[in-house]
Amino acid sequence: MASESASPPEGTPKDASKSAPALAKVATGIDGFDTITFGGLPKGRPSLVCGAAGCGKTLFATTFLVNGATRFGEPGVFMSFEERAEDLVANVASLGYDLDGLVAQGKLAIDHVRVERSEIEETGEYDLEGLFIRLGFAVDSIGAKRIVLDTIETLFAGFSDETVLRAELRRLFGWIKDRGLTAIITGERGDGQLTRQGMEEYVSDCVVLLDNRVEDQITTRRLRVVKYRGSAHGTNEYPFLIDAEGISVLPVTAADLDYTIAEGVASTGIPGLDAMLEPGGFHRGTSILVSGESGTGKTMITSSMIAAACARGERCMSFVFEESGDQIIRNARSIGLDLARHVEAGLLRFEAARPSLYGLEMHLARMHRDIDRFAPTVVVVDPLSALRGPPAELQATMLRMVDMLKSRGITAVFTSLREDGSLDHDSNIGVSSLMDAWIKLLNIEANGERSRTLYVIKARGMRHSNQVREFSMSGDGIALVEAYIGPAGVLTGTARVVQEAEEAAAVLRREQESRRRRREAERRRQSLERQIDELRATLEAAAEEEAVLLSEDEMREAMLTSERRILSTRRGGTR
Repeated sequence: MASESASPPEGTPKDASKSAPALAKVATGIDGFDTITFGGLPKGRPSLVCGAAGCGKTLFATTFLVNGATRFGEPGVFMSFEERAEDLVANVASLGYDLDGLVAQGKLAIDHVRVERSEIEETGEYDLEGLFIRLGFAVDSIGAKRIVLDTIETLFAGFSDETVLRAELRRLFGWIKDRGLTAIITGERGDGQLTRQGMEEYVSDCVVLLDNRVEDQITTRRLRVVKYRGSAHGTNEYPFLIDAEGISVLPVTAADLDYTIAEGVASTGIPGLDAMLEPGGFHRGTSILVSGESGTGKTMITSSMIAAACARGERCMSFVFEESGDQIIRNARSIGLDLARHVEAGLLRFEAARPSLYGLEMHLARMHRDIDRFAPTVVVVDPLSALRGPPAELQATMLRMVDMLKSRGITAVFTSLREDGSLDHDSNIGVSSLMDAWIKLLNIEANGERSRTLYVIKARGMRHSNQVREFSMSGDGIALVEAYIGPAGVLTGTARVVQEAEEAAAVLRREQESRRRRREAERRRQSLERQIDELRATLEAAAEEEAVLLSEDEMREAMLTSERRILSTRRGGTR
């Protein structure tokens, strides 16, 4: 878990991780444990791993030896006082541990020491010298650097004298230190104390307590470093997993809110939704909540986001609590999404589990381990509301989950089911305030039908639309319908169609009336123009007649003048 190295776990001094510890340590190779101990177990010293039956002590110790032999070049010796060697080999084979192979390679030695109570005497010169000889031979035969003693109660079961017991216990631990062996000694949980004898924890340099609790019929394993001489360490309880992949511990990081934000914007894969956000998508590394009642399309919206991220070549992981991955893949085909090809390409991984399978902390530990190993850029949790538990624990789990994803720069998409499509203070365990963006889905029923709508309640750091938008899901994907506001508000479905038809008819009527009025005006214009032409013709005719009359008058006047001139000439000639 290299990603956790930058932040110390809760319960440690803030400057503990800033300087190298003075105490030499040996890495266990157990995911998370080396983080909370800042390097592993004390080198060359004995450590006690205690707990009740079934909490994983032997498996923890075996993993310590196997990792030392296979990863760190340190052979080890497993000395058991209860479990036979063949039983131990068979029990850990399911985790992929080939103990027989390691023994054959000289990297591991397994010895079963049968201790009979009747053979133990507390008088005379009885001591653990025989054990030291046998253990020393096994160590020298393979050059061991690590040893495991499992379990110490069996070895000291016959001692009733506390003085002798304490002396022999100190002698055993001193022998381990003198040989420079890094040791794990397992012990059974006592009544009111860490171990049955109540002394091992005092002489051990490091004490690790394993716990296996059952609450509401759900088992949760927890680990706590009780003490660690000479070193800082995480002091809280940390959930840990035991499954086919071995042991992994969840080192809860401190929620200092000092993580670096991711740059860039990621498209949702839904063009209409991107258009409602000013940058064209959500900021990378943000936490997005998609809430709504059943059937509003939450999973299909998250599937669209996953498909868009995979199309960009990004890795995505989806934690689902109500459907299997194959079912989601099949359902996504109905809107034209082929998620199967992304799974085959290694870009998409589904992790499906019922909420009742683990406790809250185990779910968180499982997510923590899977995310670190798969390294996705987008994580979907569907639905978040499926998790059950006391409100305080739910709130703490959600906070740790969001912080874990934010610290890695992962874009997280959470869905939440609510009957009324809302997340109020009593029902949402305060999760909405942790989110950077919130998309709310609603089913609107009107005129005997149901329409899907969405709107963006908040989107930190960006401008966004405040409209309620209807959307449809078809083989072509998810499409947002343009917002339509009628006289009575936002209309959807057939009510929208009817209103649009009525408005289209009204527009047609207005256009027809306008055309009629234009035709009537044209007719009046043409009539007036005809009248004007007639008047103009009459005027022209009158003007022509007047010109003719004037011309005739002028001719008559000229003739009279000429006749007068002629008469005047004649009269003058007769004289």
